[in-house]
This record gives sequence, structure tokens and C-alpha cells, in this order.
Amino acid sequence: MEQFEAGMLAKSLTGHDSGTLYVIIRVEEEYVYLVDGRIRTMDKPKKKKKKHVQLIKEIQQTVVEKLQNNQTIQNEEIKRIIKCNQLEGGNTDVESRCN
Repeated sequence: MEQFEAGMLAKSLTGHDSGTLYVIIRVEEEYVYLVDGRIRTMDKPKKKKKKHVQLIKEIQQTVVEKLQNNQTIQNEEIKRIIKCNQLEGGNTDVESRCN
């Protein structure tokens, strides 16, 4: 079984949001809580069953550190992480701006 952790990227496999990329902010026994910074903000994360999510093994250390230290994560940070991941492998200028 796959190990789900806060800060990982995940892609929705089912539902009306199928194919949408999210960042996991909380993990429970059967569920994960997902945010995308736009529709699903830090204030209103999406609760989704683990079996309906595909993990992307990339962990976002900035998100993990902020969650561990109970710091506020801005929706803009989440949007930037997702956008950079979607553009990865493309233009090197984009990648350098994302880091």
C-alpha cells in the first residue's frame, strides 16, 4: 500500500474533478484532504478517499515544514507549486522561477 503524507502532490482519479492536481494537507485513516489554491483553498479542503487519488511521490518541503510548525500556508503558494509541477520538463526559465 502506498504511503500518503502531507505535502505530497496527488491527482484525482474519479469524480467531477478527475485529473485535477492537488497538494495533500492532511491524512486520515481512509481519507486525504486536498487543496489546489483556487477552488479548494486552505479554508475549504476537499475530503477524498485514498483509493480515488493517485500519488505523485514528490514531497513539497515548504508545505511540510509549515504544517509541522503550524504556520499559515497561502493559497498562492499552493497554486505556484501546482503550476510549476504541471510545467516541469518544459522551459528551463519556468523551472528556475519555480524554485
